[in-house]
Amino acid sequence: MQPINDTLPDNPEELKAIILDKDEIISSKDEHITILEEQIRVLKKAIFGAKSEKRRPDETEGGAQLHLFNEAEALVEEKKEETTVTIPEHTRQKPKRKPLPENLPRVEVIEDIDESEKVCACGAELSRIGEDVSERLDIIPAKIQVIRTIRPKYACKSCEGVESDGPTVKIALPPAQIIPKGIATPGLLAYVAVSKYADALPLYRQEKIFERIGVDISRSTMAGWMVTVGQGSKPIVELLYKGLHSGPLINVDETPVQVLSEPGRANTTKSYMWVFRGGPPDKPIILFKYSETRSGEVPREVLAGYSGYCQTDAFSGYDGLEAAHPGIVLVGCFAHVRRNFVKVIDARGKAAKNKPGSAEVALEYIGRLHKIEKFARERELSPEEIVSLRREKAVPVLEEFKAWMDKRINQTPPKGLLGQALNYAVARWDKLTRYIEDGNITPDNNAAENALRPFVIGRKNWLFAGHPNGALAAATLYSLIETAKACGLDPYHYLRFLFSKIPHSRTEADYRTLLPQNLTLEMLTSGV
Repeated sequence: MQPINDTLPDNPEELKAIILDKDEIISSKDEHITILEEQIRVLKKAIFGAKSEKRRPDETEGGAQLHLFNEAEALVEEKKEETTVTIPEHTRQKPKRKPLPENLPRVEVIEDIDESEKVCACGAELSRIGEDVSERLDIIPAKIQVIRTIRPKYACKSCEGVESDGPTVKIALPPAQIIPKGIATPGLLAYVAVSKYADALPLYRQEKIFERIGVDISRSTMAGWMVTVGQGSKPIVELLYKGLHSGPLINVDETPVQVLSEPGRANTTKSYMWVFRGGPPDKPIILFKYSETRSGEVPREVLAGYSGYCQTDAFSGYDGLEAAHPGIVLVGCFAHVRRNFVKVIDARGKAAKNKPGSAEVALEYIGRLHKIEKFARERELSPEEIVSLRREKAVPVLEEFKAWMDKRINQTPPKGLLGQALNYAVARWDKLTRYIEDGNITPDNNAAENALRPFVIGRKNWLFAGHPNGALAAATLYSLIETAKACGLDPYHYLRFLFSKIPHSRTEADYRTLLPQNLTLEMLTSGV
């Protein structure tokens, strides 16, 4: 190997140039190493760490002298007193046990003293002066029964029907069923659907439960039932689609789902379940739509003709909505902004504890915005009052936050996690701040994410859909169940009512009476 001294030039200027080049290479490699270390910490956190995004007590707004170690960031506090919403202090009391619901049936058990003890020592009989009453909750395991439908037959013994042009034997028509000639009642169908789609109980587990109570119902049979009732409920879902556009806001989100036996596609190919939440704010409509793709064509199709706000995450599939439908105004999601800064803290690991930095500052700004929203919720302000509150309290925080990011972004490597978080927020700032304009909108797209959560939880249990027909049925039943819940209805009672009424419905007016928005719990339980 040739000695290194023999390869170096003697010219000092050339030596300086070599040193500068080396420094630049080392600096670039250091930056790359830092980025890789951040990614490793984030991956470790994703695999082994807690999934909650809640911050530790020492990281919360106003906590443990956040900026004493960050003189450069201390200016964040200058205007905090002007924009902070003060909530009156109150004394917390130990929570009391909630009373058991009054609508539950009561079985009275009297625990009395022996008759011999009802005589006083003086010889007089004791008088009852009151009673002590306590209540405990009991449960009776699921009970299954068989409904026998008996249809008497009639015939004329005198003429054996020869005098009539009608049928020789007369009998009542069989009752209309959503599954003709099936053994499942509306109650059983509703039970299976709610167990699977609301309670995330896969059909193979339900099969075992039925076995324990002495009934043999295979998972394939139940799967067939779900497909059939899903197809029978299509007129209701079509009406929900019509009502989706009637509100001022539609929240949209999507998540992957694996569907087997899709024509022309491998079983490992990703499909998607989309969720749309819109309609009247007091009785919202939640619609699920199964699609083989994540193409932006899906939301463009569902939202065709809609005018109003549409809140989404930053997925590029939503970017063309405003161009395709000029009446749509896109709104961003601060939850995704927050998650990006949380990743920065996770990537820094122990260093974040010892010396809070820019990510903590960003989270504090976002926390101040959420305090304002909490203030509005606790006082049940109207949409108009919320807009007024935001203009007074939130707008100054947003302006301060944006100015801080504009300054910080020029001092941060763009490829690092912090640089990515800052660029994400700044690039989407116009959409992120549009929630200020309407009190029906929140800073986050949590309404769509919460609507999608039951599907995501269920997917962890049943893993995949066995056939596109099953995925379509799932979209229909999730739509019915989640819309019923959003309208304050019990999903079991709603589906039981719906499955019993659909066979008798013929016109759009008939189906419209079955929408969750037009029903009450009393109507469902009374059989109206």
